[in-house]
Amino acid sequence: MGPVGWLLDAQVQVAGSPVLVREIVGNAFGLVSALLGLRRLVWAWPVGMVGNALLLTVFLGGVFATPQQHDLYGQAGRQVFFFAVSVYGWWRWQRNRRSDAGQAAVVPRWATGRERLALLLAAVLGTAAAYPVLKALGSWGPLPDAWILTGSLLATYGMARGWVEFWLLWIAVDAVGVPLLLRGGFYPSAVMYLIYGALCVWGFAAWWRTSRAAAPVRTPIYREAVA
Repeated sequence: MGPVGWLLDAQVQVAGSPVLVREIVGNAFGLVSALLGLRRLVWAWPVGMVGNALLLTVFLGGVFATPQQHDLYGQAGRQVFFFAVSVYGWWRWQRNRRSDAGQAAVVPRWATGRERLALLLAAVLGTAAAYPVLKALGSWGPLPDAWILTGSLLATYGMARGWVEFWLLWIAVDAVGVPLLLRGGFYPSAVMYLIYGALCVWGFAAWWRTSRAAAPVRTPIYREAVA
C-alpha cells in the first residue's frame, strides 16, 4: 500500500470508535492554517486548501468509505467553497504583500457599518437558502449544518478582507459545530473545533490590538483666533 492508499484507508481507534487518519491530518492542516492566518502570513491559504481537500473526502461518506453513519453535506460543501474563497484570499494577500514589501499580508481593521449589515443579511439569507437544500439532500442536522456552511464562508471572506469581525464569526460557527460533530461521531473534527474556538479568541484579541495600533492618529485642529 502506497502513502496515498494508506492515507485514504488508515484508521485509528478513539474511545472505541474508528476514526480516519485523513480526518486527523486534514484538521491538522486547518489548525496550522489558522495559526498562520493569526500571524497574517500568506501561507495560511495554500496550507488550508490541502486540509479542505482531505476533509471533503471525510464528510462525503456516501462517496468515500468512512466509518461514520452520517453524511454532512454542508460540511462537505463548505470545503469546496473554502477552496474557492481561499484562491481569492491567497491572491489578495499576495498582492498586498507585494505592494507593501516587508509587511504582513493584511492590516486588520473593523468592518464599516455597511459591511457589518451586509454580513448580517448574508448570514440570515445564506442559512435560510442552504437549509432546504441540505434537508432535501438528506444531510444530518440540516439547520446547524446550514449555518456552519454559511458562517464559515463569511468568516473566510472576512479574513481575506482583513476584518477583525471574522474571528467572531468563527467562534459562532464553532459553538454550533462542536455539538453537531460530537453527535455525528466526527470526534477529531469536534476536538479541533474546540481548539479553533480557543484560537479564535486569541486571534480576535491579537487582531483587535493590531487594528488599534494601525489606526490613524487623529490630532485636533485648532483654529487661531482672528483678532
